[in-house]
Amino acid sequence: MYSDKVMLHFMNPHNMGEIENPSGVGEVGNPVCGDLMQIQIKVEDGILTDIKFKTFGCGAAIATSSMVTDLAMEKTIEEALKITRNDVAESLEGLPPVKMHCSNLAADALHAAIEDYLKKEGRGEWIDGKKKGPKKKSATKKRVKRQQAG
Repeated sequence: MYSDKVMLHFMNPHNMGEIENPSGVGEVGNPVCGDLMQIQIKVEDGILTDIKFKTFGCGAAIATSSMVTDLAMEKTIEEALKITRNDVAESLEGLPPVKMHCSNLAADALHAAIEDYLKKEGRGEWIDGKKKGPKKKSATKKRVKRQQAG
């Protein structure tokens, strides 16, 4: 049985649609159940100022897409990357165990949209939801460069 909150987001989804010229787009799917989600984001000054979704799937997939957009709206990139699969399910006051994969898809689609944005901006340091430092050259590569230069 679905919670009232799941039913509310399924019957009256928030932020459904498309963004003209999105900053980032994330698409994910589950081949087992057939659910497909696309999340589009608009980012201004590091803040998600708009977020929309298109979902082909069951009521839980639509509800989780709606909820993840509510959770991410007006958050910084860093805050939005911290939204977990469990956050989505808890915000909907739970999902049946067989439908938990839907919250996974929604959070994954959000993260994929942010990662797409970061790649476009040349900011790969946040890919996969983790801040990564600049790549360090190995001692061998440094030695080869010195030998080529000298």
